[in-house]
Amino acid sequence: MIEIRDLLVERDGHLVLTIDRLRIERGEVLAVLGPNGAGKTTLLLVLARLLKPKHGTIQFQSRTGSIESDLAYRRRISVVMQDPLLLDQSVFNNVAAGLRFRHLPEGEVRERTAVWLEKLGIPHLRRRPGLRLSGGEAQRVALARAFVLAPELLLLDEPFASLDAAARQALADELRRLLAETRTTTVLITHDPTEVRRLATRAVWLEDGRLSDRAPDTVAAS
Repeated sequence: MIEIRDLLVERDGHLVLTIDRLRIERGEVLAVLGPNGAGKTTLLLVLARLLKPKHGTIQFQSRTGSIESDLAYRRRISVVMQDPLLLDQSVFNNVAAGLRFRHLPEGEVRERTAVWLEKLGIPHLRRRPGLRLSGGEAQRVALARAFVLAPELLLLDEPFASLDAAARQALADELRRLLAETRTTTVLITHDPTEVRRLATRAVWLEDGRLSDRAPDTVAAS
């Protein structure tokens, strides 16, 4: 699905990420672990084309990133951050926003949005303002907004980090079910070994901006 080669990323004049080679296979859920400052979120931003590397290539389905425009590329992916970044509109409109941006027929927008509200267990919140939700509810909306676009690649940046233990476990179980159902290729940035065991099909360890051969037990076990 994706192959990264000879990647160098600088931020504020400092080299923060060096990846010689990393392959992400179609349908897998790749967890990227590491301590704070290891370069995990930088990797996700590069994969989302929100940060430009100094050097290297990222091939998406055997095509280099330079072939298609940023907009065309981003139409093929969805990103969920730790902060859901919801609009000051209803839950329904938040989930439907990406579909409407793509100018889909309104009937299709309503149908697909209703499906994903149901799949995430939030149809009862459809009229609730997006800024008046609990943390768990808001992250369910963010996931519905991502999945409704049927992305080829889903990027998750510590999506449960701000939730309490009960909400984190419930939402992780829901996400595991949805990933198995959709077979969506996923990169999960996390520091939580429990999330790796629950969600990932493979895990890698990032430290000081490099993939480490010295994988911790949590990576090896996954």
